[in-house]
Amino acid sequence: MARIIRGKFTDLDLVLDERNRRLWAAAEAKALSHGGQTLVSKATGISRRTIHVGLRELKQAADIRVKDNKQVRSPGGGRKHLTDHDPTLRTDLEAMVDPTSRGDPESPLRWTCKSTRQLASALQEQGHKIGRQKVADLLADLGYSLQGNRKTKEGASHPDRDAQFKYINAQVAAFQESGQPVVSVDTKKKELVGDFKNGGQEWQPKGEPELVRTYDFIDKKLGKVNPYGVYDQTANVGWVSVGVDHDTAEFAVESLRRWWNKMGSHIYSEATELLITADCGGSNGSRVRLWKVSLQRLADELGLCISVCHFPPGTSKWNKIEHRMFSHISMNWRGKPLTNHEIIINLIANTTTQKGLKIQAELDTGLYPNGIKVTDRDLAKVRLKKADFHGEWNYTIMPVKFAKCVS
Repeated sequence: MARIIRGKFTDLDLVLDERNRRLWAAAEAKALSHGGQTLVSKATGISRRTIHVGLRELKQAADIRVKDNKQVRSPGGGRKHLTDHDPTLRTDLEAMVDPTSRGDPESPLRWTCKSTRQLASALQEQGHKIGRQKVADLLADLGYSLQGNRKTKEGASHPDRDAQFKYINAQVAAFQESGQPVVSVDTKKKELVGDFKNGGQEWQPKGEPELVRTYDFIDKKLGKVNPYGVYDQTANVGWVSVGVDHDTAEFAVESLRRWWNKMGSHIYSEATELLITADCGGSNGSRVRLWKVSLQRLADELGLCISVCHFPPGTSKWNKIEHRMFSHISMNWRGKPLTNHEIIINLIANTTTQKGLKIQAELDTGLYPNGIKVTDRDLAKVRLKKADFHGEWNYTIMPVKFAKCVS
């Protein structure tokens, strides 16, 4: 180490004046920490007293800089960001990856199936001057992250998966352009109510963790809750009905009804149509007869043409509600036992993001029994119009008082 310091000093001695020589020696001694002054003094011949004076000068300069917020560059100086020269770059990139992005329901991070090289090439074709590394930087700013194969493997995929993604994206864009509401719906995972352990950590006084039950046996009195969410993709607001009974199609449609009465009708007072993007399975699955029958009742009640686009099987994490709403709810209540219904409602309703997400939540104590059979005759009464492309995934339910829908 002494030889290295001596070599540095030899190279710099001819170009440094007395003050800069003192400050350099002090900086080297500070970097070496314990015993640094002695080692630098022996290697350079500069006295320990001189080095001590230099250390004091460095500290004074640092204090002045903090106090006066002194900077060499004037405000706004330096090289401009690429997005300053190319203001549409960020929006064009996000529009490109948004239809093919997804998120983990327990994490706010998103990922895309397109590589940075593919994205850079596509942006260059649009006239942007950008390389793959800058694409990676912008994706990180937008909340995207690199994911390993274990995070993206979904098993066998439908041959028309990507085509369905493009169809959904086109439908969403068309509805938004015409000022019609577009919502993403899904059921969040069931949660035990009571003083049970909830994953994650929160700040507590040292040595005073919140005590919870050792075993996660369901409390027969408190039971579980089924949070069903409705996320408005245009307004960036959401609704969550916290059900205490079964997660059925009737419960799902009731959640949509409550969202419309409490939020949607105020935002879209002139709406004539509604687009729903949903998973292919669960209470709002494409094969669930009760889902379609219940939607017919809702369409008749609201006077709206209700269009539905289902994500292909095995692609539920691509649904926007997962990483735009559910992930933030999970982050907000991590490490907090969900001891009662009031706490659950408050934690959901107080979930916000830097992009302005706002959520309303309400407890639904209604009963939604399993096993309701829908006959062929009941299903035939549904005024369902299938799309030309995968009508089992894409369809419109028309209210009785309208002859036809625009879509």
